[in-house]
Amino acid sequence: MTDDRGRGRAVGSAGGPDAGADAATEVFAALADPTRRRILDALAAHGEATATVLAAELPVSRQAVVKHLGVLDRAGLVAGRRAGREARYRVVPEQLGITARWMDRIAADWDGRLAAIKRLAEAGGGDPGSGP
Repeated sequence: MTDDRGRGRAVGSAGGPDAGADAATEVFAALADPTRRRILDALAAHGEATATVLAAELPVSRQAVVKHLGVLDRAGLVAGRRAGREARYRVVPEQLGITARWMDRIAADWDGRLAAIKRLAEAGGGDPGSGP
């Protein structure tokens, strides 16, 4: 579990052409598992919860929930804090924002490429396969 200062995780929010790509890889890997997505949804609904509370809502053991929370924590999607004997977890939306911005940049790049292809195709006037 990392603390609220985010030690131990690579955020990937620095500038550069691949800013966010490393963070996106970790986020996608963490969200690839449907149980982790359900845990994230449950935490978003509760605001904050323990592994015991989350396990009561899911068809997995408390130990499995703790392992899934560890993956989500390493990806920067949740953060845990100690409250007495319990660890209470909450959603940390910043990594999702970084990933969404990275995806927006990729989408804009592809939109530009597809628009260029369309312009070339429309300017060409004919089908290249219909030559003499």
